[in-house]
Amino acid sequence: MRRAAGLAIDVALVLAFVVIGRASHHDGVSLAGVASTAWPFLAGLSVGEAATRAWRRPAALMPTGVGVWGATVALGQALRVLGGQGTEAGFVVVSAAFLGLFLLGWRLLALIPARRMPA
Repeated sequence: MRRAAGLAIDVALVLAFVVIGRASHHDGVSLAGVASTAWPFLAGLSVGEAATRAWRRPAALMPTGVGVWGATVALGQALRVLGGQGTEAGFVVVSAAFLGLFLLGWRLLALIPARRMPA
């Protein structure tokens, strides 16, 4: 897998989490609103990508996937609090589950060997 592809997938999935969450709470999906909600999680994602050196093995479940997921959730929630956005226990659980499904899920799917089409 190309190095940039793993990062692009992770960023797209964090943005999907934000857009789905904002839409489900009727908060709107304006660019400013999405950016305001996304930046803490994208910052956490960046730290996780760097800490695990995700560019070496972007599709690896361990340590890349678990490290990226943990940093995205933990730092994302901490930065939300520090940025005055606050957080609730329910949101921590939902974000951990949703981001786990997304950030670990695509890596699990990448483990499935591609089937060869008959010639």
